[in-house]
Amino acid sequence: MSEASGVGTAVVRVAASKRFAVTLERGYDYITDLGRWQEYWPNLIRVAPDSRWSQVGDVATVTLTLLGRATELELTLSRIEPYRLVEYTSVQRGLPAAKHERHFAEAGASFDYQVVVAFEPRTAFDRLFVTRAVERMTRQTVRNLERRFAELAVNEGDPYDHA
Repeated sequence: MSEASGVGTAVVRVAASKRFAVTLERGYDYITDLGRWQEYWPNLIRVAPDSRWSQVGDVATVTLTLLGRATELELTLSRIEPYRLVEYTSVQRGLPAAKHERHFAEAGASFDYQVVVAFEPRTAFDRLFVTRAVERMTRQTVRNLERRFAELAVNEGDPYDHA
């Protein structure tokens, strides 16, 4: 799930992919809706009320339980290609900064989703423990989305049902 990437670099890249049995539009709209993050982000405690997430430069501040403690992350949206790609950076006290990518691709009536997190470990602790934590959270995010999309599929009138 993780790999060193780049010649002579120590960058760790963690990725997880899944095909979801909902339309691209429904999946993208759900995943990028700040109001829905609490439903599928693992260990999310809160999203700050002044957070924004729709155009490049927007910032969302979230608090997660990471490595056993509440940690505030500042997420800055750096690239957005609707229904295709979302990129952002995160900075957090005591942990390495990270670059995040969310890839979306239509697959008939379904869509393919890929989560990528890359960071440069500063210490052996980061390389071992932070990498494992990121791997767990990435896998859990995908599992949570799978569960949420299954639940939403049985709820008629869901605002994310573009069928």
